[in-house]
Amino acid sequence: MFREEHGRVLATLVRLLGDIDLAEEAVQDAFLVAVDRWPRDGPPPNPGGWIVTTARRRAIDRLRRDTLRTDRQARAARLEERLVTQPEEDSAVPDDRLRLMFTCCHPALAQPTQVALTLRLLGGLDTPTIARAFLVPEATLAQRLVRAKRKIRDARIPYRVPEAAELPDRLRPVMAVIYLVFNAGWIAEGEQLVDAGLCGEAIRLARLLVDLMPDEPEAKGLLALLLLLQARQPARTTADGTLVLLPDQDRGRWDRALLDEGRALVRACLRRGAPGPYQIQAAINAVHSDAATAGETDWAQILALYDQLLVWQPTPVVALNRAVAVAELHGPPAALDLLDGLDLQAYQPFHVVRAELLARGGRRAEALAAYAAALALTRSEVEREHLTRRRTEVATQATTRAEPAAPGA
Repeated sequence: MFREEHGRVLATLVRLLGDIDLAEEAVQDAFLVAVDRWPRDGPPPNPGGWIVTTARRRAIDRLRRDTLRTDRQARAARLEERLVTQPEEDSAVPDDRLRLMFTCCHPALAQPTQVALTLRLLGGLDTPTIARAFLVPEATLAQRLVRAKRKIRDARIPYRVPEAAELPDRLRPVMAVIYLVFNAGWIAEGEQLVDAGLCGEAIRLARLLVDLMPDEPEAKGLLALLLLLQARQPARTTADGTLVLLPDQDRGRWDRALLDEGRALVRACLRRGAPGPYQIQAAINAVHSDAATAGETDWAQILALYDQLLVWQPTPVVALNRAVAVAELHGPPAALDLLDGLDLQAYQPFHVVRAELLARGGRRAEALAAYAAALALTRSEVEREHLTRRRTEVATQATTRAEPAAPGA
């Protein structure tokens, strides 16, 4: 229930209270009350609504208990009156979670901080997970979050809904949040490969974004990318939960409805003639989906698209994925030369790709060492079993294949 409701409840409380720290404390209090009461009394008919109501009461109680701060006493009285009398806010953003995303992505904050803060508040992700997504130490990320909240407080940045004219300037970090939420669900930590809740929430928010901003081609590109990736989920594992890489998947198990919708969005983006990174990533995945078999994949077109993406996003992760396409066209040695210049030692997929390319090139000892490095950074049990099995295959001179390191990055 916490995973399902926390983001929505927190977004609602921030809108009602106008104070993110108070909202976080009140929501935590409400869930603690639920842990105490629900096992004894049973869960209420509307658990999310119960949490919101309880959190509102706890917020007022917190303000009233602070007898050393008379201004908080006054705030409590004003808050109680407002919660009773204020009508529902009319906004250009119809969903509280999406609304809080736009609010957190205030121009006064640097974009990496905007994205990290929103992921922490609404994405259901903890600080270590977000730090790995940003390829920074956990302590560094934690300090960024603390500084961001302090800046919001000291600068009195209002938690208001941006006007419709302001939305385009905040679109980029909001899309980054949605994308990273999906990525966190694509390969989840623990015993399940996929966190269906995170992937589903990301797609839901991407649909809302397209509805809100139908003339933004990058919003459509993001939705297309997520749909094309989600279409492959049924074939990513076997009945017993074993991971199946893209080249080996049964394409008959792919979700045809999602594929058709994603391809239609890609075609609509192409007609606009205003490319961007999410549209290019969607096009790459559309090329994968167009091939009836892995052997029919148009790797030349995929490499050309990665060349374009590298212009938009000249990052080591994009270069890593481009190297996979280079390996398919020109062989592992050419791709390994490209990997040697990438500073991605803390990035698990880098070691996975390198290990498989080394194995395909017959460099078994180096491949085994790269698999060991990858396993040391692996947190998904399903992926750990897969990599352990692959390492055993390489040790017995089996050949391996590489696939892109992340879902279209």
